[in-house]
Amino acid sequence: MSRLSVWALIFFLGSVLVYGVAEWRSSLTEQTDAIDSELIPDFIAEALKSDIYDVSGKLSHKIDAQRMEHYASLEFTHFEFPNYTLYPKNESAPWKVSANEATLYNNNRVMLENRVRLLATAPQSLVKEIHCKYLELDLNTNIISSDQTVVIKGKDFTMHGSGLIIDLNTKQMTLTEHVQTIYEKSSR
Repeated sequence: MSRLSVWALIFFLGSVLVYGVAEWRSSLTEQTDAIDSELIPDFIAEALKSDIYDVSGKLSHKIDAQRMEHYASLEFTHFEFPNYTLYPKNESAPWKVSANEATLYNNNRVMLENRVRLLATAPQSLVKEIHCKYLELDLNTNIISSDQTVVIKGKDFTMHGSGLIIDLNTKQMTLTEHVQTIYEKSSR
């Protein structure tokens, strides 16, 4: 083989190697760009206020949030400092739920996290407020659940436990594990 043939072969192999490396690097960049584009919200709302009605035209719930980010391709909406007002189907007083963060999925399930607080607005309610780190809310059924530690405050008592299921329509509450109840002497 002549020198010219050897140099041509080396040049050809070098060209193929450079082309292969360039294609490999560009394919990595395209994958990264695709992943990054999914993490960019489709739209953002600041100081969100929204009223949601059911199919019969009755107010179902309200949402106020400092910030909302909607991700259509990932099928969820993220809220910062959301405040939900829930209106049960039995037309009793509304309940208020707040947290530092919430994620609403397309099936109308909301996952509330970090400093979650549930307040009863009815003056005659036995349970006044509930505190926990995590809470799931089904906006279709008005059922609230948590498998975390909860603190339930009521008129003249504070209850500690874990695991909670509340049906706002029937006003039934189930505490999976009761740890302690502290009764306070009434000031009347």
